[in-house]
Amino acid sequence: MNYRDIIELCLKNLLRRRTRTLLAITGVVVGTCAIVVMVSIGVGLSQSYQSQIESYGNLHMVTVNSAGGGMGREADSKGVISDKALEKIAEIDGVDAVTPVVTQSVAVGIGKKVAILDIAGVDTEVLEKFNVEIEEGRMLKPYDKMCIIFGNQTRSWFMTPGKDDWSDTPIDVIDDKIILTGDTSYGEKKKSGDDDKKKYTEFEAKGIGYLTTRNDDWDYMAYMNLRDVEKIQKDIRKTNNEPNMSMGKKTYDQAYVYVGDIERTQEVNDYLKNDMGFETYSATDWLEQAKDTSNMIQMILGGIGGISLLVAALGITNTMVMSIYERTREIGVMKVIGANLKDIKRMFLLEAGMIGFGGGAAGLIISYIISLLMNTVLSEAIGMAIGQITYTDATTISVIPWWMIPAALGFSTLIGVAAGYHPAKRAMNLSALESLKNE
Repeated sequence: MNYRDIIELCLKNLLRRRTRTLLAITGVVVGTCAIVVMVSIGVGLSQSYQSQIESYGNLHMVTVNSAGGGMGREADSKGVISDKALEKIAEIDGVDAVTPVVTQSVAVGIGKKVAILDIAGVDTEVLEKFNVEIEEGRMLKPYDKMCIIFGNQTRSWFMTPGKDDWSDTPIDVIDDKIILTGDTSYGEKKKSGDDDKKKYTEFEAKGIGYLTTRNDDWDYMAYMNLRDVEKIQKDIRKTNNEPNMSMGKKTYDQAYVYVGDIERTQEVNDYLKNDMGFETYSATDWLEQAKDTSNMIQMILGGIGGISLLVAALGITNTMVMSIYERTREIGVMKVIGANLKDIKRMFLLEAGMIGFGGGAAGLIISYIISLLMNTVLSEAIGMAIGQITYTDATTISVIPWWMIPAALGFSTLIGVAAGYHPAKRAMNLSALESLKNE
């Protein structure tokens, strides 16, 4: 028999016992739906994790801190951020830019409004490599002196000292006269006895722009040339009688590292931490933990679906075994007239495979319908339930990736063929004479 004859015979046999065939296919449909929907929830959860983490931080960035804060340690010590260490970091494969960071908390006065901000001093020569975009104004230049660019959110933090006059409308921070001082009570009316307070220097600065919203730490700080912040910090520490912790060569407490390829951020992060001895932070740390959690959930959910498909396989096996008992005479006649034993085996395997494929295809269609309902009608209720379990804002509940289509069809067909293997072998081994005698 050729393959066309075998296929036609298989279809006739399956349609002859429609109810039994339908029940066997239904088992595969349920199993396929269970696996596809369960895995789609895991994929949707993984994507929700990533989008949530991306909204909290830049996945290209690694924040590097000197081990132990770098306090009182020599510049050549492992885990200390020095100019030499920064040069070595810049040479790491995948690193596009690196800058030391000096941060100082100051009172920023614009007109009658004051805000307490963290000012970060950075290397302005590499600032643009950090994918920093200006919404209004211009970028910092190496020749700028006492010039500031503001993170987008900081513009809403200014208020009149002594008054609760917060405004939803951000103030205009592009100003030719800004006061920076370490006096956190700047702008408040003096009280009796205030003459004995420390006298902080008031530095005149200029606001030259503010950043576009990035949804990360850059939104909540202001930025200046590194040497200007170092000057302000030195003056504030002198006023506060803080000791100088320098050990000769210049060191920094913090640095920013920008990795161009987001896939290599974690690799660079691990190298800085494990090989160079720094303390590091990156949003990819959260992402890796989230992926591990998501993979574990996918395995659990997929396993539950796999049990359903195993039950379906038993149903297919039962259907094929019953089919052999009912078609014993047919099998005997085929053997007597000279049918190839392998053709008989192929016929039963093909029937089982058709049940698996048909159930897989129907299961995929139903899975897409269920996924659509989960992402629309049922999204709010399911999202709240998933959020309570995983502590994430699951905006997309179910995502069926393209590879699930061939995977589900292939797996369900394979399950069908595997379930039909023993019955097919049994049919092939039946004695023709015994088959005709029993009938």
